[in-house]
Amino acid sequence: MNATSQANCGRGILFVVSSPSGGGKGTLIERVLNKVPNLSYSVSFTTRAPRNGEIDGREYFFVTTEKFEQMIAANEFLEWAHVHSKLYGTARQQVCQEISEGRDIILEVDVQGAASIRALPADAVSIFILPPSFEILRQRLQSRGTDSPEELELRLRNAPTEVNHYAAFQYVIFNDDADRAAQQMAAIVHAERARLSRQESQVKQVVEAFTVKQLGNSISNL
Repeated sequence: MNATSQANCGRGILFVVSSPSGGGKGTLIERVLNKVPNLSYSVSFTTRAPRNGEIDGREYFFVTTEKFEQMIAANEFLEWAHVHSKLYGTARQQVCQEISEGRDIILEVDVQGAASIRALPADAVSIFILPPSFEILRQRLQSRGTDSPEELELRLRNAPTEVNHYAAFQYVIFNDDADRAAQQMAAIVHAERARLSRQESQVKQVVEAFTVKQLGNSISNL
C-alpha cells in the first residue's frame, strides 16, 4: 500500500479496517454500519472485475488500469495498493469531505504492511480482523466461489504473511462469531467517539458553563 502524507482533514474519525482476504471484514463493516448511526463507508476504487451481485459505486468503483494510474498520477488517492495482482485505492476527496463535515468514516483495506497503516493520518483508528484459523479462512474463500483456482491459491499463499501484520493495528478482533465480532467493532467506534481528545472543546464549554452558573448563583445569594 502507498499512503500519501496529509494534514488532518477535520473533525470526524477515520476507522481503518483490514484483514486477510476472506477474513470477513466486509461482512462485519456492513453490520456495524447498520448498528451505528452517523457512520459512513468509503467506497474504494479497483481494477478487478465485479463479482456476481456487485454494483459499481456500491461495493467498489470499477475502473480500468489506465484510469487508476491516471488517478495515482493526479494524487487523487489517500492510499492505494497492489493486492493479489489488482489495484485498489481510496479516494482522498471523499474521505476528507466526510471527516471535515464531522462525519466518521470506515475505510476497508487489504493488508499491505505495517508501515502503510502507520502512514495514514495520525488520529486514524486501525482495526485488524483475524480469522480463527487457516482452515476456516480456506473454507470461507472456497465457499464464496468468486475466485478462480489460481486466485484462490494466491490468496491462501499470501494469508500467513498478511496475518503477521496484526501488531501494526490498535485493535484486533477475532472473527469466530460474526455477531460478536460486529458488536466488538461497534463498541470500538463508540469508545473512540467518547475519547476526551476528540471532544475536549465541547467538554470545556460544558464545564465553563457550570462555572459561570455557579458564580452567578453565588453572586445572587449575596
